[in-house]
Amino acid sequence: MHRLLTHGLRRLTSPVFWSAALLALSAGVASAQALKVTPAQDDPAPAAGAAAPAQAGGIRSANIFEIAPDASTDPKYGEQTNAERGKVQPGNNAPMWRDVGKGVTGYSSLPYPESGNMIQGFVQYPGSSLTNAGEAWRQVRNDWIIPYGGSLLLIAGVAIALFYFGKGTIRLHGVETGRVIERFTYVERAAHWVNAIAFVILAVSGIVMAFGKFFLLPVMGSTLFGWLTYALKNMHNFAGPLFAVSLVIVILTFVKDNLPSKEDITWLLKGGGLFGGHEVPSHRFNAGEKVLFWAGVFLFGLIVVGSGLFLDKIVPAVEYTRGNMQVAHMIHASAAVLMMALFMGHIYMGTVGMEGAYKAMKTGYVDETWAREHHELWYDDIKAGKIPAQRSATGAAGAGDATRAAKA
Repeated sequence: MHRLLTHGLRRLTSPVFWSAALLALSAGVASAQALKVTPAQDDPAPAAGAAAPAQAGGIRSANIFEIAPDASTDPKYGEQTNAERGKVQPGNNAPMWRDVGKGVTGYSSLPYPESGNMIQGFVQYPGSSLTNAGEAWRQVRNDWIIPYGGSLLLIAGVAIALFYFGKGTIRLHGVETGRVIERFTYVERAAHWVNAIAFVILAVSGIVMAFGKFFLLPVMGSTLFGWLTYALKNMHNFAGPLFAVSLVIVILTFVKDNLPSKEDITWLLKGGGLFGGHEVPSHRFNAGEKVLFWAGVFLFGLIVVGSGLFLDKIVPAVEYTRGNMQVAHMIHASAAVLMMALFMGHIYMGTVGMEGAYKAMKTGYVDETWAREHHELWYDDIKAGKIPAQRSATGAAGAGDATRAAKA
């Protein structure tokens, strides 16, 4: 051990050792000077307002995510950076994506309008900042149509439930006579049921697609919910044209008996006698049913059908741009929610809300007592011979069978 220490001290105090160390240090300094990089003389000067590149050690940053100067500051910025980037940053397509974000049209083989635009353009509404049109549509849907539309349907459902538990089913006050009157012909019932079935398919599928993620997705999970919405979406698309055709038939079939009359004003002022002990006299359809026909069936129904066919891309000679499709969607969803809220009341009154109403649409016949209590003016016209009691060719012959069916 003593010998090793002695040998080491001799080496450290040796002139040869220190000479070699000085030579190595000189060589390292010279190498550092040789490796020092200076900026290129032809390198473009940084644009005004841009941060100057770091000069520490003479090495310039080559970060591709560095925020570029605004093109409005230097009109030749795009040309300079594109030429430079092709040399120092091959494969960097940031300029292309900037153009895409600005709405520049590229090439696409798809034969659709705006197929060459990957990102929708920008819009500016009064009192708001510049917003992407797709984002504006999303905000309208998520902040207005979904919450307010869902609230309207919930309010309608709660109101119907409160009315049912508070008043119950409206039953006949008198005793049935056994004599029946034909209220709906076979054609009228067929048109009604086809339209009703198509409406239920559209309403259920629409509610699941619009609101299902709030009450079904947490229960079913994403996989099953995805399959369900996919199936309902296809059912929605195919039931739409069926609803459209049957709606036109329903309108043409029932429009005559839904024309306004002076007795409708009295019915509306008294609320149809719904909260009293006696109904207000009415013709074949009362004022409430006429409001449903003109508002729910005619107005909202035709709006839903027109916008729905547009979304299905069935309407000819129309440009199916993103903006037009978004407007059609907002109109379609809004009208559909209003129509569903009205039809919820109609479905209630036609099933559990009024005794005999469902059998009338099922068999086509009602008892004379039912006609006299719910549509007294219509019953009086039949008794006076102004309206035939049996309008079908086989109505009189099948009246007995209809009586037994109505009592079943």
